[in-house]
Amino acid sequence: MCRIGSIKSKVAFSPSKALYLMLPQQEGHDNSGFAMVMQDLYGIFTPYKDKPLLSLACTQRGAQMVEDFMDSHNFEQVAEWIPVPNNQPGLDIKAMPYYIFRNYDYPEYYRDKPMSEKEELLLNVRLKLREILEAAGEGYVYSFWPDVLTLKEIGDPRDIATYFRLWDDNGCLMAKSIVVQCRQNTNYDIVRYAAHPFFLQGYTLCANGENTFYTKNKEFQKSLHRGYVGFESDSQNFLYTLHYVLHELKWPIKYYKHVITPLPFAEIDQREDKDVLKAIRQSLANLEINGPNTIIANLPDGRMLTCCDSKKLRPVVVGQTDDTVAISSEVCGLNEIMPDRDMSKDIYPNEREVVVIDNDLEVQRWKQ
Repeated sequence: MCRIGSIKSKVAFSPSKALYLMLPQQEGHDNSGFAMVMQDLYGIFTPYKDKPLLSLACTQRGAQMVEDFMDSHNFEQVAEWIPVPNNQPGLDIKAMPYYIFRNYDYPEYYRDKPMSEKEELLLNVRLKLREILEAAGEGYVYSFWPDVLTLKEIGDPRDIATYFRLWDDNGCLMAKSIVVQCRQNTNYDIVRYAAHPFFLQGYTLCANGENTFYTKNKEFQKSLHRGYVGFESDSQNFLYTLHYVLHELKWPIKYYKHVITPLPFAEIDQREDKDVLKAIRQSLANLEINGPNTIIANLPDGRMLTCCDSKKLRPVVVGQTDDTVAISSEVCGLNEIMPDRDMSKDIYPNEREVVVIDNDLEVQRWKQ
């Protein structure tokens, strides 16, 4: 069983805070890996929030392949952060030779294009870079998006944090939103792409649990969008459905829950919106999920959400202070990073709701 967590704050914070959220839950995350997606970046990335940021891990040859591709497609590098590792003896980490986090300006002929066209360009570039690196066995590209940084690694989360100097809190790497998991994907082959959180066009998602409708979801999703690739983990289905419902269909967020865990027909028949809900069940039945799971997601507009399976077989809790909201698989994580919060206001989402945190940190509970 995985453990997942996220933090959304009015004040930029270091990745160490997300690590402190997760480490008390050690028994659930088995120390096999660490991954995070940081959004709304500060520190060294403050001046480049509108410039797409490429996050990748690769070999020296892979780095050159990426550089050649970006140059040939008229992307101009404007900034770069290459971590200087603390490679002390005894660290449990299967490190790649290079980790590159690089901001680019759009090609000149794209700079005045609408954001929708830029989004398609960034997705196409990431998919092509993934194809190139994967075919050569030279690396992994995780995200290419403005104001987003993705890091994934195999090993002990404490040692990974030591290697990347994430404990230092030196103000270099800061964000107002982080989604994190401290576990590799141990249900399938351990590959970096399989580690949560997953990212696609501004949507970030991680999950705690299993999706027994994985094959049904996967076969249907393959036909829906060119960005639905990989399928190294059954939890990627959750992200692709979130993207499809909100980005492609442009439906309100409340319908995501109706797609993945639809109500029984007997209950639908008692509702005023029964025609809509029946249409969803009939047209998107192959996106329904099953099994024990909890989801945490971040949206392109900055909102954060969490929801559970239809039987609530995986735990999750939401806690809040004046300037921060955190979501955690276990309350011990919240106790670690916000011990002075009013615990009586903690929210334990049930199986029939979506909890959404907006950009003012207002916590909304949407009943299915």
